[in-house]
Amino acid sequence: MTTNDIRQKYLNFFERRGHAILPSASLVPEGDATTLFTSAGMQPMMPYLLGAKHPLGKRLVDSQKCFRSQDIEEVGDNRHTTFFEMLGNWSLGDYFKKEQLKFFFEFLTDAGKGLGLDPHRLFVTVFEGNSEIPRDTETIEIWKDLFLRANISTPDQHIFTYPAKKNWWSRAGEPEKMPVGEPGGPDSEVFYDFGADLKLHESSIYQKEACHPNCDCGRYLEIGNSVFMQYRKEADGTLSELPQKNIDFGGGLVRLAAAVNHDPDIFNTDLYSPIIKEVEKLSGRSYLDDESKPSMRIIADHLTAASFLIKDGVFPSNKAQGYVLRRLLRRAAVKLHFLMGGREGIVKLAGITSSIIDIYKNIYFVGDDTLYVQGAIAAEIGKFEKSLDKGIKEMEKKAEITGKDAFDLYQNYGFPLEITTEILAQIGKTVDQNQFELEFEKHKNLSRTASAGSFKGGLADHSQTVTAYHTATHLLHAALRRILGEHVSQKGSNITAERLRFDFSHPDKLTEEQIKALEDLINQKIKEKLPVTRTEMPKDQAIAEGALAFFGQKYPDLVSVYTIGKGPQTFSKELCGGPHVESLAELAKIKIVKQESLGAGTRRLYLQFV
Repeated sequence: MTTNDIRQKYLNFFERRGHAILPSASLVPEGDATTLFTSAGMQPMMPYLLGAKHPLGKRLVDSQKCFRSQDIEEVGDNRHTTFFEMLGNWSLGDYFKKEQLKFFFEFLTDAGKGLGLDPHRLFVTVFEGNSEIPRDTETIEIWKDLFLRANISTPDQHIFTYPAKKNWWSRAGEPEKMPVGEPGGPDSEVFYDFGADLKLHESSIYQKEACHPNCDCGRYLEIGNSVFMQYRKEADGTLSELPQKNIDFGGGLVRLAAAVNHDPDIFNTDLYSPIIKEVEKLSGRSYLDDESKPSMRIIADHLTAASFLIKDGVFPSNKAQGYVLRRLLRRAAVKLHFLMGGREGIVKLAGITSSIIDIYKNIYFVGDDTLYVQGAIAAEIGKFEKSLDKGIKEMEKKAEITGKDAFDLYQNYGFPLEITTEILAQIGKTVDQNQFELEFEKHKNLSRTASAGSFKGGLADHSQTVTAYHTATHLLHAALRRILGEHVSQKGSNITAERLRFDFSHPDKLTEEQIKALEDLINQKIKEKLPVTRTEMPKDQAIAEGALAFFGQKYPDLVSVYTIGKGPQTFSKELCGGPHVESLAELAKIKIVKQESLGAGTRRLYLQFV
């Protein structure tokens, strides 16, 4: 069974049980100033988990692209990645614990409808309760019944209870950390047991205890978590029952594939093995070599994450998402450099992305994405390769690397703090940490912000300005296609309360005349006060009627179409799910304040209201 088969089986399983299939949201949350990336499957669902009505109903399912920058340092073992797909299903005030646990257990164990996993290898965790919230005995009894029905005579041995630190979900963590008005609740995780014969327990921090699901030794792999969102924090600090109880389930796709393969190394799944083979060809090293494994895993993960980030409109830079992307690419390049024994040619790293795009073709990528993604990666690695050797030679000259030395490496060779640390570790050296912290504090703040990993979810900023800028993306897209030609397609956007950033396909720098023509056309449409209308219709009908849909992304069967203008005055018509103004009369005049080249035939414009 391939990983693509598992994804499709999951979607089909829940669709047959009344769930509407949602497309994956972008890795870059639009208009959300609280986080840099979509880091969990439930993140785009937060408005609906908080009570908003979803247009497709109360039962929903998807496979959501996710990126967690805080996991970068964890990558290298057999189960951690920064990029992953999270399978998710939701009940918004519909079914609750009994149906959810039965659904997931059936999907895991039924060989025809699901994955056919051996129920004897499944173990679950449940909230043990505290002074305010009772033990989740209802979930325990449901699991007992399910295990008994699967002919497991000792179900108690498959059920473990843990405190809120392990089996409670809220955006802020344990119950006492929940802000007033926020929802949360106990959860129940499912683990797959690869067997005691792995003899991995000695690596656990719980060496003196009997091995158990949360032992973190590698024997047990978490493959799914059902959150029972049933409480809300009140002003007096107590928790009350929510009137609408929700189910929020998340399960790692590649981890489910590892369980199906009965192999604890997720990099042996078909999502990573083709990439590993390409790294072996480039480096001349074998994945069977234990010393090479961590570096090969890092390269495979980081290039996959980079490819998806670039697809969603992120490009290497010194700011925000671009900073994290640059760190991923440079870290992968350093690992390849040492795997290759210092030989030149790390720019060939970009070529590996063709195998990544082939793995996900017709799901997240389309054919013409290869050159687009490879071009952006090659440009970044090409610049870095020129300074890598020089920087390493500078480090090798010194017996000790001071914080000042590290700062000089950043200024002279463009080495971020993390890359300097990576290289020093490879050559058996360290840096004066105290001085390092002092010299790099302003740069560490950027990295710390990018790696915080916290989020509030949904579209955090519903201000009129952000909504206006979101509408302006449609105006700019339509104007670019009229001024430059219909080859133009949107490649990404980022909105703050101060400006709109818009990425699009076009091979040449825009002339001053073209910039002015764009401004004049958009401002004319704003002056005409054209109406902005939303219509729900079948996707095929929308596209047949001329609505634009880009990014090569999948859309649900029922879509929202936003039209600017009416009849012969129609200026823009696009599939979109974001907030919009009702009339262009609500927009101020615009000015294009900056343009940039992103390489690979892609350009970026910055637009502001004036």
